Amino acid sequence: MSEKVIGIVVGSIRKEAFTKKIGEFLVANAPAGYRFDFIEIADLPIYNQDYDDANEPANYAPFREKVRSMNGIIFVTPEHNRSVPAALKNALDVGSRPYGKNVWDGKPTLIISSSISGISGFGANHHLRQMLAFLNMPTVQQPEVYLANVQDYFDDSGNLVKDDTAQFLRKVLNDYIQFVSKFQ
Repeated sequence: MSEKVIGIVVGSIRKEAFTKKIGEFLVANAPAGYRFDFIEIADLPIYNQDYDDANEPANYAPFREKVRSMNGIIFVTPEHNRSVPAALKNALDVGSRPYGKNVWDGKPTLIISSSISGISGFGANHHLRQMLAFLNMPTVQQPEVYLANVQDYFDDSGNLVKDDTAQFLRKVLNDYIQFVSKFQ
């Protein structure tokens, strides 16, 4: 069996984003037979339908090809104004266009949302679920992953220090891999 590759899309583009730290934990805990790779979204120009006809930004094609090559996608997102960050929405748009060439299509997906409050990114998680349904991305329904007060999860070096959360995320990864296997 060849190694399967799962893309991790981090919704925040902030340098010290907690969602990036969660993503790094996931990469370090990839189950046997899987490799997790980050899919960068920070430098994607804002999608414009005019690009479909000509003058497409140079980094659109490599981004789309990377997404296309993945066996699945994990989104790790904070909540901005009760929804997903603009950079994440833009990445979804870039990958789903031009019409009929959706590179997200059929990718089994896991959503992890977080916030520095007790709400845990609930709004972002559910807005993302709506968008992914339209993009035809089957999404793990259970377990749901909402991480509250995420600023308390990491030490100064960015290591996850909450053992119960680490155990939970490892279980979620195993559940996700079982979900992915249904689509391969």
